[in-house]
Amino acid sequence: MSRVGLGVLVAAAGACALATAPACADTMRGALTQAYQNNPQLNAQRAAVRVTDETVPQALSGYRPRISLSASAGESFVDTTSRVTGANGTTTYPRTIGHNAIQSYGATYTQTLLNGFGTASRTRQAEQQVSAARETLRFTEQNVLLAAATAYMNLIRDAAILTLQRSNVEVLQEQLRQTQDRFSVGEVTRTDVAQSESRLAAARATLLNAESNYVTSRATYRQVIGVEPGKLEPASPVDRLGPSNLQQGVARARAQHPSVTTAMFNVDAAVFQVKIAESSLYPTLNAVASVQKSYGSATQVSNLEQFTASGVAQLNIPVYQGGSEYSLIRQAKESLQQTRINLDTTRDQVQQNLVQSWGQLEAAKAQVQATQTQVNAAEIALNGVREEARVGQRTTLDVLNAQQELVNARVALVTAQRDRVVGSYTLLAAAGGLSAFVLALPVQIYDPTTHYHQVRDTWVGVRTPDGK
Repeated sequence: MSRVGLGVLVAAAGACALATAPACADTMRGALTQAYQNNPQLNAQRAAVRVTDETVPQALSGYRPRISLSASAGESFVDTTSRVTGANGTTTYPRTIGHNAIQSYGATYTQTLLNGFGTASRTRQAEQQVSAARETLRFTEQNVLLAAATAYMNLIRDAAILTLQRSNVEVLQEQLRQTQDRFSVGEVTRTDVAQSESRLAAARATLLNAESNYVTSRATYRQVIGVEPGKLEPASPVDRLGPSNLQQGVARARAQHPSVTTAMFNVDAAVFQVKIAESSLYPTLNAVASVQKSYGSATQVSNLEQFTASGVAQLNIPVYQGGSEYSLIRQAKESLQQTRINLDTTRDQVQQNLVQSWGQLEAAKAQVQATQTQVNAAEIALNGVREEARVGQRTTLDVLNAQQELVNARVALVTAQRDRVVGSYTLLAAAGGLSAFVLALPVQIYDPTTHYHQVRDTWVGVRTPDGK
């Protein structure tokens, strides 16, 4: 078997994969584009951001007036008896009986003038929550793209290993045939035949496991990327996009990783939650205007219609509300302290992930070189052992062991090449820089601010910006 480089690795994957996907999904770039467009987890998170966008106009509604209309209609029966005392001391009891058709129409206008800056704090808190949701979307995008790159390389690796194991079975079958021929002429013993049969059976079992891994990788590819895999092309590392050194990577991750920025916006939202709780201690002032027009009366038959209008200012000064308001303020302050601690924890965790990813990538680079050397040496060793076996200086077991060592070395090389590419994407994600924009994918980048500006100042309407 020939030397296995990255080109052979990809060629083997292409030979095993079914060419059923669109052409754009045959490259890593195309696969990441498909995942960015089709992955349901990413689309669901985009919808979650749009849901969070609506909290801002909900908070802004505190600045806006509240208007209500009322109407009523009915029929009343009135039977009234009155006592009337005349000037001469005579008392009479007149009685009034009749039916009235009653109608009433009114409107009320309420405007909050002062509420301890509660509306302003709620608006600022909602804006911070929107920003946190956008960073969560960026984190989800990173995870989806990393999962897509991993699924792509896993399929290439498993397809190549499957091809290697199939070739190994074919070689061992030929080795068994040659051993049986030599046994028939008395050059080797029955033990040599049994050793060849045993090694062939083990290779077939390994082949079945490789087939299972390949089928699993295809299913994962379909789940993450959203299309069936086609003939996969070579994939290159993205080292040029990642940090140039470990110190730069740590600083970049602690400042820009979406987990960190999400935690930072959560701290800001917690600050405004304290202000919201404190607003319950301040007076509230509302302006209320109302008009009402009534026809008929439920108490007097002679009352035909009535119109009333009023405008009042309602001031409410809280003095003591059972102590719950103070408890809520203390609770909000403790939550703020918790989110600040969570921010520190997140920064430390992000730094740990970055250092770990850096180490794994460096190890993968060294493993590619080491396993390539291992393959070269194993090929030379196998050729030498075969020649020596022909002249009786080596046994059949020596040939089988050399063959297995070469297969193992080639599998290790395939795995190292996969780890090399995936490690570069993992490091880029650990630094917070894995995105469709950074990768320059040929796709329209989703902009969450578009929906936000469409709904932020909307006063009325139930249709979403997409028409639903």
